[in-house]
Amino acid sequence: MTTLEDDTTPLAVIGTLIRSARQHKGLTQAQLAESLSTSQSAIARIEQGSQNLSVDMLARINAALEADLLPFAGTTRPTHLRVTGAQQLSGTITVNSSKNAAVALLCASLLNRGRTVLRRVARIVEVDRIVAVLRSIGVQVTWSEDGHDLEIVRPEHLDLSAIDNDAARRTRSIIMFFGPLLGQEPAFDLPYAGGCDLGTRTVEPHMIALRPFGLDVSASAGVYHAAVAPNTGERVRVVLTERGDTVTENAIMAAAGREGVTEIRNASPNYMVQDLCFYLELLGIRIDGIGTTTLTVHGAGEINADVEYQVSEDPVEAMSMLTAGIVTNSEITVARVPIEFMEIELAVLSEMGLRYTLSEEYPALNGRTRLVDLTVHPSALKAPIDKIHPMPFPGLNIDNLPFFALIAACATGHTTIHDWVYDSRAIHLTDLTRLGANVRLLDPHRLDVTGPTHWSGAEVSCPPALRPAVVILLAMLAAKGTSVLRGVDIIARGYEQLADRLRELGAHIETFRD
Repeated sequence: MTTLEDDTTPLAVIGTLIRSARQHKGLTQAQLAESLSTSQSAIARIEQGSQNLSVDMLARINAALEADLLPFAGTTRPTHLRVTGAQQLSGTITVNSSKNAAVALLCASLLNRGRTVLRRVARIVEVDRIVAVLRSIGVQVTWSEDGHDLEIVRPEHLDLSAIDNDAARRTRSIIMFFGPLLGQEPAFDLPYAGGCDLGTRTVEPHMIALRPFGLDVSASAGVYHAAVAPNTGERVRVVLTERGDTVTENAIMAAAGREGVTEIRNASPNYMVQDLCFYLELLGIRIDGIGTTTLTVHGAGEINADVEYQVSEDPVEAMSMLTAGIVTNSEITVARVPIEFMEIELAVLSEMGLRYTLSEEYPALNGRTRLVDLTVHPSALKAPIDKIHPMPFPGLNIDNLPFFALIAACATGHTTIHDWVYDSRAIHLTDLTRLGANVRLLDPHRLDVTGPTHWSGAEVSCPPALRPAVVILLAMLAAKGTSVLRGVDIIARGYEQLADRLRELGAHIETFRD
């Protein structure tokens, strides 16, 4: 009997597809197990990506779920979406937990020699890749039976020589292994970081942030070679040259894992950084200044604690769902919005004429993040007087900027979108012209958007960058007729079952493969 290769990454992806198809059919793990004449624990292992699958078993699962989960040829066919647009949306959708926070917390779990349980983790490709890397170096990572929680137990010694190079190179997040590892290993290698196609993104800010901790890095043959000087115990002062989220997280993890006090200036106080700090506090690390640009971290040489942490809600997903309501001129409610990280976006939208209402604030399950339920109402939008551009928190979120290009295309007048962070992300947003938008590229960082747009359906190849890909999908919801978005697998890097969730609001989206 032919079996799939014992490769954690594809098995995890297949497990995610099976779990999604099962839930879409309304079946429990026990019910699916009964139809397949197997055990519930076997289904749980399959959905966790920790059990090999035969071709015969895949065929039986396909039949039981009435799904086309995986072709049996050597490669997976790309996934496409067919959208029937200009449909009114309605209802309530709840914001999922933060992908960026989950990735940081998974990396930070390397600091803890005890047991970490992360609650409500987004089951997305980016998370699965980090899980694959952790498992490859000896960390026990187990999904709960319902697929929502992760239990992480690291071994006494990490086997970095066995690292899953393929999974590591497919995610830029591997760069955040430097921080937790430099206090534990005198020398180690990491594969080059990958991720979205957004132009040149230098890792030098990370190196600048970590040199005060004794890190020295050279690169050759696709590998970072790291050497770490012994800790002198002296107070460390770090000034970040870039107020980046992952740079700040790397510095915080390096500081948490060393004996002594570290002061970090020009730190990002963004949502994923705060989540990381809240988790480290549970581990017994004292951090002064959370939510500000100056952090003082009182590190520990060894951390051994059994903790559980609830990952906070994702403001970028909240913005995605809010945009779906805006562009379809619908009234929808987006529940569990982390309002602290959406206030600038809402202020800009108010200037553009958006009508919305907010519930009273209530605490997230982590007890720290402030949430609201946000209802967006059909509105006549106008272009803002000033350009729209991102800034480090508390400014407009860099990941939320692409949604404003789409919203601007629905507004009357000219809007300048200035994406100064990335070299080529703005170029991907010009694909909106395929659907009828008037979007002109002024230079690699600036767009001129003129609205309102009379959207019409078209076939578009998915941009090779996460947020622009979602922007094109949301634009198709507004377009008359039928649109096709080809090759949408990149969306799974940052969103869990996005098409299914939009369908819950009334969107007409069909998933298919050639």
